[in-house]
Amino acid sequence: MKAEAVISCKNISKKYRHFELNIDSIDFPKGFATALIGENGAGKTTLLEMIAGIKQVHKGEITYFGNYTEKDRENDPYVKEHIGYTGTDKHYFLPHWTLKQTKEIQSVLFDNFDGEKYDQILEDLAVTSSSRSGKDKKVSSLSDGNRIKLMLAGVLARDTKLLLMDEPASPLDPLMRERLCSMLREYLASSEDNDRSVIFSTHNISDMENVTDYAIIIENGTVVEQGFVEDLKEKYVFVRGEKKDEEAAKHILYDMTSNTYGYEGLCLSENIDKLARMDVETSIPTLSQLAVGIMRAYTKLKSYR
Repeated sequence: MKAEAVISCKNISKKYRHFELNIDSIDFPKGFATALIGENGAGKTTLLEMIAGIKQVHKGEITYFGNYTEKDRENDPYVKEHIGYTGTDKHYFLPHWTLKQTKEIQSVLFDNFDGEKYDQILEDLAVTSSSRSGKDKKVSSLSDGNRIKLMLAGVLARDTKLLLMDEPASPLDPLMRERLCSMLREYLASSEDNDRSVIFSTHNISDMENVTDYAIIIENGTVVEQGFVEDLKEKYVFVRGEKKDEEAAKHILYDMTSNTYGYEGLCLSENIDKLARMDVETSIPTLSQLAVGIMRAYTKLKSYR
């Protein structure tokens, strides 16, 4: 499957003391939800902050909506008006602000901010209630989960074309994670032109699988795999086998873990015939099995080397 890009990253490089992000090429598909997946410190947040314009010093080029540059992002109101960003920083909203002030400030910052919609989302997400609006409640009094809900309400109350979300599911309970997926699906479906897109990073791979169309797996600052989830599920096969075949299978499988009773792991579909003489069970991998297997193949964690 080929799709027009909402964001294109070319030859991106940024060095830190003990880490370097190197991205040759990523085209985030327009009209879909893309998950950035990787270990802590893999580079997901750095990349999202570059795209959002929080980290502006780097090598390479980022293109927005087909033809806008990073300079346009800072100088052309169209770009910033049509991008919504939620981060992990607890000071996204200043802690001494009240909920009323978060609404007032966003209405000043963004022409496309709908205050009534903002209030309704906060009520729907149980941050406020119809009987007691909670407008004087301070940001500092909110739980981590409700702070995420506050950010979500802010970006969803605007008429945007792209949501950039850094670990939006992390502080949420399982029920709210499910609701988040529904909200993102509703956001994507709310445009007749199919011109709304979502890019989010996640550690909760299984919880976010049903909203993920495209996956980008980052390890040690580089992209090690990317593609539409359905295409990746055709590229790899999940395999389980018996202990007696483990030694032979480990030279064929892309990734493997083993225990007393046998082994399991990913195999490239093109190599599955090499397991024909072994007693194996095969299945279509879940996104979690895909991501963990690919990450494990590239990790620097010593327990997996």
